[in-house]
Amino acid sequence: MNGALASPGYRDPRAALTLVTPALLGLLLFIAVPFGIALGISLTDLRLGSPLPVSYVGVEQYRRLLADPTFGRALLNNTMFSLMVVPLQTALALLLAVLLRRPTPVNLLLRVLFFVPVVFPMALVAVMWTLFLAPGSEGPVNALLETLSLGRWQPRDFLHDESLALPAIVLTSIWQGTGFQMVIFLAALQGIPAHLYEAASLDGAGTWSRFRHVTLPGLRNALVFVLVITSILAFRLFDQIRIMTQGGPRGATTTVMFEAVRGAFDRQQMAQGSAMSVVLFSIVLALTLLQRRLFRPETGGAG
Repeated sequence: MNGALASPGYRDPRAALTLVTPALLGLLLFIAVPFGIALGISLTDLRLGSPLPVSYVGVEQYRRLLADPTFGRALLNNTMFSLMVVPLQTALALLLAVLLRRPTPVNLLLRVLFFVPVVFPMALVAVMWTLFLAPGSEGPVNALLETLSLGRWQPRDFLHDESLALPAIVLTSIWQGTGFQMVIFLAALQGIPAHLYEAASLDGAGTWSRFRHVTLPGLRNALVFVLVITSILAFRLFDQIRIMTQGGPRGATTTVMFEAVRGAFDRQQMAQGSAMSVVLFSIVLALTLLQRRLFRPETGGAG
């Protein structure tokens, strides 16, 4: 083989372009083009089924969104959902990964059981939890709480209570998604050298000190990935809302994506729905960039 080709410093632009072309095409076809179409539609007054010609209205749709209390409530609900789901789900997944780190037969079985909800379609999970959260004593969750409280628990209609509907959606999402994050953390835990724990133990470090000074630094990149992905998925909340609450009660669980779909197809206001989608995309993009800036992943390697 030619010495230049074997050199670690050798760079082949054609090979690099060949490798990145599939990813660039995917970004173009599935992100850039749809976003461009949605942005273009949001600058018009397009309505499905309307006989009137489509007109350019500029940022009028965005002005209407700013003045729309329903959209404001949806954005607030999305934010509250994210603030509850992201830290709780991440912490629970990390705890499970640490507890189930050793590949014992019992731990392997528990890993499978915790991961099973991930492979279920969200629509199925939403239907299941609608049944679990059924009102009255016949609802499994109500029956369980009544048993644990020795009869002191009064059955609630979780999905029709303004103060409980959103937490019920949070519970459903955490139950379904924690297993995925757990697997990410388990994989990252395998990459932490064992000699670091041995050295910490020899220095007299306890369980908490080893977790704080060895485990958490070793999981930095995995934590960044999990936080970004979970935040994106939290703002894309739709299936649970559509199936379990329809945005109710009285807008307590409506979200931006739910309102965008309902505006575009149920009310046939395609331009307004597109404007909501553009706003949601912009928020998620800004949040992702902010998280990556605040929690920069470590590159490793020699300097």
